Amino acid sequence: MFDSMEDQLAARATPGIPYGVDRRAFLKVITQAVAAIGLSASAAVSVAEAAARGKKPSVIWLHFQDCTGCTESLLRTSQPGLAEVVLDLISLDYHETLMAASGHQAEEALRSAIKANAGKFVLVLEGSIPTGLNGNYLRIGNRTGVQILTETAESAGLIIALGSCSSWGGVASADPNPTGARGAHTILAGKTVVNLPGCPANPYIFLGTVLQYATLGTLPKLDKKGRPMFAYGQTIHEHCPRRAHFDAGRFAHEFGDEGHRLGYCLYRLGCKGPATHASCSVQHFCDVPGAWPIGIGAPCFGCTEEEFAFRVPMFQTISIDRPTPPDSYAPVAATEGFISPLATGIAGLAAGGLIGAGWMAAKKFQLVPAKPDNEKGK
Repeated sequence: MFDSMEDQLAARATPGIPYGVDRRAFLKVITQAVAAIGLSASAAVSVAEAAARGKKPSVIWLHFQDCTGCTESLLRTSQPGLAEVVLDLISLDYHETLMAASGHQAEEALRSAIKANAGKFVLVLEGSIPTGLNGNYLRIGNRTGVQILTETAESAGLIIALGSCSSWGGVASADPNPTGARGAHTILAGKTVVNLPGCPANPYIFLGTVLQYATLGTLPKLDKKGRPMFAYGQTIHEHCPRRAHFDAGRFAHEFGDEGHRLGYCLYRLGCKGPATHASCSVQHFCDVPGAWPIGIGAPCFGCTEEEFAFRVPMFQTISIDRPTPPDSYAPVAATEGFISPLATGIAGLAAGGLIGAGWMAAKKFQLVPAKPDNEKGK
């Protein structure tokens, strides 16, 4: 019997240790990534075996209007260093931030990677696509961002929009959206685009999705917005550690007040968790427990939702369409009771009638007091 999935993987995986990462660290990352996408233990073994054999998918990573936060999130994950493992699990053939080449050499590397892996490579998109001024808010190698996107996507085997910017438009698309920033799927009509929104997206969601495609040839089940159900199938609210306070009607009213210090629900401070589909409440960032907004006392911003992130003010309270469970919950602000004069009069008449009826009954019937127990039967 194996003590853990890691032990099972270690026993069956073909020796193939990535440079700079020991075997157990390598298998730990594989286990976490496979567990993140909800695959079974047998599927995890298959993924680990394929990864250990060096089955590396070619990855072309394009940047558009972004802050490079998703790349930074990937690089700064530790215990073990996810960046080292990722760079050994995939063949990162083009990435403007990480590659040494620039200028004409970089453009040639992009063309070569597309040609050599046509129909098979994974295209990762980071940042929103500017469409204003015929796309001229962004030009690289004398091509607009829209041209780069459409021409590269034409030969891709899998397209992943990583982060809220490439998924929905992100901060660049906030009103008044001067650059005409849009999500990639709105431009790539007719193509399957896997959206992994988040600001930034969790790196294990990305790694799990890519590994499943590269080793098993399948994609996770997607919701109607193109998001993997394993990561975006439930709201943050459903597994939030502050949920019990929400159900009991205990809310923080101001940052630093007693309720905030006691860990009460942050809904009144604008938390979008009840309507935000993401796995942040169960899968924290940087391998550090509690490393997510609500974990450090800040309300959820709703970054994975197209209608909330950068469109609804951070501290504005939203309506809850689907609270689960329970079906009802304590109101945020209890309404004060009010008794009208008419209701008072009606109640008085009813009470008077009852008293009068009782007095008449007492006169009509001779009520005999009950005898004590010690006098019963005498």
